[in-house]
Amino acid sequence: MKLFLSSYRFGGHADAFVALTGRPAELGVIANASDAWPAAARASSLRSEFGPLRDLGYRPAELDLREYAGKPVEFERALEGFGAVWVRGGNTFVLRAQLARSGADEILSERVRNGSIVYGGYSAGACVAAPSLIGVEDADDPGAVRTATGTDAVWTGLGLVDFSIVPHLGSVLDEHSSSRATLQRLRADKIACHGLTDEQAIVIDEMGMRVLD
Repeated sequence: MKLFLSSYRFGGHADAFVALTGRPAELGVIANASDAWPAAARASSLRSEFGPLRDLGYRPAELDLREYAGKPVEFERALEGFGAVWVRGGNTFVLRAQLARSGADEILSERVRNGSIVYGGYSAGACVAAPSLIGVEDADDPGAVRTATGTDAVWTGLGLVDFSIVPHLGSVLDEHSSSRATLQRLRADKIACHGLTDEQAIVIDEMGMRVLD
C-alpha cells in the first residue's frame, strides 16, 4: 500500500510523491472536493492543479466522479491505465459523498490496499483517507453535501489509515483558525490523529509510515 497525504499539495516533498509513483506518467486527478464551488472557480482550481503536476512530468487527466454516479463499473474501467490518483482539497464531506455515489470509495480502497494504484491526496484528499470524518466539521460544512449532490453527508472515511488527519496547522488556509482546537479535541477524545503543517507530508509504503517535515 502506497499513500502520500499532505496538507497543501506536495508540501516540501514532491520528490517523495514521485518516488512512490515511479517514473511520472498518466495521473488521475479527482477534484470533486470543489463540487460545491461556482463552476468557474472549480474549473480554475483544476487548471491550477495541472501545472505543478505537469512540471513533475505527469500527464494529468481529470476523473470527475460526477460522471460516474451510480456507475461503479464505468469508474473502474476509467481508472484503468492510471498508476496513481491525486485527490485535491476542498470540502471533505462533498468529496466523500461523491466517492460514495460513484462507488469509487470501495474501488479505490481495494486498489490501494492491493498495491495496484498509488493514492496521493492533500487537505480534503488526505482527510478522507481516515476511518472517520469526525472533527472535519470544524473546517468544512457538511451541509454543502446536500447542495452539491442532493444526498446526506457520509461521516465514515475510506479507512486507508487508522488515524484522522488535521491539515493546515498554522496556515493562512485555516480560514476558521480551527486546526489546533480540532487536534486538541480529537486527542482529548482519544481519537488517533496527526496534525500537518502545509510543509509536511505523511508517506506510507512497504517501509511503513513516516512524517516528512
